[in-house]
Amino acid sequence: MGNFGTAVILAGGKSARMGFDKQFIKINERRLMDSLISKLRQEFDEIIIVTNKPEYYQGLSDKIISDIIVGKGPLSGIHAGLNESSNELVYFIACDMPNINIEYIRYMKERIRNLDACACITRFGNWIEPFNAFYSKKLKKKIEEHLLNNRRSINSLLDKVEVHYIREEDARKYSPNWDMFLNLNTKEDLNDYLNNIVNK
Repeated sequence: MGNFGTAVILAGGKSARMGFDKQFIKINERRLMDSLISKLRQEFDEIIIVTNKPEYYQGLSDKIISDIIVGKGPLSGIHAGLNESSNELVYFIACDMPNINIEYIRYMKERIRNLDACACITRFGNWIEPFNAFYSKKLKKKIEEHLLNNRRSINSLLDKVEVHYIREEDARKYSPNWDMFLNLNTKEDLNDYLNNIVNK
């Protein structure tokens, strides 16, 4: 088993604020998911998609899986991805995060390469950014316990384990406007993003 060769894209969620399933977002007529996979291929050997619509992705990535513990939110997706990963430390991103920053991914790898951390997470003030982050397969059992006790919060799980946190000021060296953590949660977010692309 290697260390850093797997990336997981979480393509679940209810997408209530978007008005349609965010898995199907298109940017300039191209599926955002296709773009994410193409970018992640620059850095990862294994791409896993966690989705409640596996039929939509046949042939698109190395593994297409669904939640094992169903209906418990993003933590269920992290659990499923860790369970299927061929590598120990696994990169996670959500399907509505269009701005993958390869240089920052490499920076996170170097920060945790020789540590015994269960996760590498970026801080944003007093908050954390749970995606564009690394999680260890060591967390699998702890996540199972967490979910089976009907606890869904990623934050409360991370409070109980060893996490390597990256300071906001360090992360901003790679993304001054924080766009590598952008989520397209609403139609307004999507329209703003598309307008920014046109105006660049």
